Amino acid sequence: MNNTPSSERRVGPVVTGWSQPDAPFPGILTGTSVRLERLEAEKHAALLFRAFEGHDHVWDYLPYGPFSSASQYYRWAREAQEMTDTVFYAIKNLDTGAFEGVASYLRIAPQSGSIEVGHFNMSPALQNTRAATEAMYLMMAWAFEAGYRRYEWKCDALNMPSRRAAQRLGFSYEGVFRQATIVKNRNRDTAWFAAIDLEWPALKEAFAAWLNPSNFDSDGRQIERLSDLTRLVRPNDDPTQT
Repeated sequence: MNNTPSSERRVGPVVTGWSQPDAPFPGILTGTSVRLERLEAEKHAALLFRAFEGHDHVWDYLPYGPFSSASQYYRWAREAQEMTDTVFYAIKNLDTGAFEGVASYLRIAPQSGSIEVGHFNMSPALQNTRAATEAMYLMMAWAFEAGYRRYEWKCDALNMPSRRAAQRLGFSYEGVFRQATIVKNRNRDTAWFAAIDLEWPALKEAFAAWLNPSNFDSDGRQIERLSDLTRLVRPNDDPTQT
């Protein structure tokens, strides 16, 4: 028998005007300075291995890698492209003409309208570039415009560059899950971030303002920082970044 007082029997609001979105499709996401293609080992593995080679630190927070040979990375890429619960993309920097990174959709739950972005591996050539930011924008844009209600970002709580990137891109801090998993025989506490569909219109405007060519000087340096634009949207800041 439920003796909970009626004043405490709270339930969430009814969700109206929403329908279950599709799963990510195998197409191409194209922007001004970047293109994302579904990862194909035959097409992308050797080029990506070349971009990552000699930069073993980029694998520190991933559950796989570094890879000692192109053939070893090819085998990983073959396995990744065949996964049904995770959709991997190869990232081509159109400013350099090279494939320089990987990202994916994972924990895809159309029935609840939730999807995560992860498995980031940006080579040093792609890091801190307009193309890298636009790649993240394109993936977020597809998710929300497809009808997802929640867009998640999770990372090792010790991965401060990833935590800063999440805040910069407009994800709101939601806390740390302690001892969430074990990665490469090490404990991992996982920091959670998310953006929701109600925030997307303002985030889209922030990205549009930042990506506008007028926001960059003749040397390609940003004039207004994206983090300043998204700070107005995200409701919760990561305490490690304040």
